[in-house]
Amino acid sequence: MRTVVFGAKGQLGRDLVARFRQDDEVLGVDLPEVDIADARAVESVVQAFCPDRVINAAAYTDVEGAEDDEGGAFRVNQAGARHVAVAAAEHLIPVVYYSTDYVFDGTKQSPYEPDDPIMPLCVYGRSKAAGEAATQSANPRHFIVRTAWLYGPGGNNFVEKILRWAASRPSLKVVSDEVGSPTHTWDLAEATAALCRTAEFGVYHAVNAGPCSRDAFARAILKCAGSEAAVVECSSSEFPTKARRPAYSVLSNVRLERRIGHVMRSWEEAIEAYMKRRRSQE
Repeated sequence: MRTVVFGAKGQLGRDLVARFRQDDEVLGVDLPEVDIADARAVESVVQAFCPDRVINAAAYTDVEGAEDDEGGAFRVNQAGARHVAVAAAEHLIPVVYYSTDYVFDGTKQSPYEPDDPIMPLCVYGRSKAAGEAATQSANPRHFIVRTAWLYGPGGNNFVEKILRWAASRPSLKVVSDEVGSPTHTWDLAEATAALCRTAEFGVYHAVNAGPCSRDAFARAILKCAGSEAAVVECSSSEFPTKARRPAYSVLSNVRLERRIGHVMRSWEEAIEAYMKRRRSQE
């Protein structure tokens, strides 16, 4: 089997390349060589490599920056998604598109299911929702995979920020009123591989299991790191942002489990595994 991964230099893209290389021949592409907003560049990659599947892990992920750069966010997350999906469809092959918990408004108080109504609060969320729609309409052989709070090696993610701050501060103020689903990129890559072994196309959620607040996640990170830095709870109102974020965005993996039998481990197990992996690479 042959797999193309767009966005191969990102934290998710790197783990996707590593995971799929266990079984497949993989081509990883990214900026500056290939811009998914360039339809001809995308098509040339797919045509030349003749893959059995196409994975789109390329994305505009600057949530705050998107508020001032709506055109840039939609250029990548909607138009780029369409180009990738179209290129795959022209060769009758499946496409994977990653979306986000930010397509929801956070008013639900139980885990979001894939068929729950979407109502994004910010430009980034709207651009990813538009990318979902573009992918679905362009290619019937699609896997739309919503995930959340991603962290992986080399990424500028919440885990790495907490560790950097803890290295120079005795205590950290972390919000307690944002609850979501922290997710290790390797576990998402494993879930993607499981999906790609099937023809169960559709919309899925794939996150490490269990609800988690930002402050609880920070405490778990510091515990795994052996840090003595304290976490001080605070409200998100103390850290005003341009982009509105859902206060509650826990995602349910039930469809993933029922349709293909893939079970995601808990977020507690995942952060422990990530920290061990991180230490082994130091």
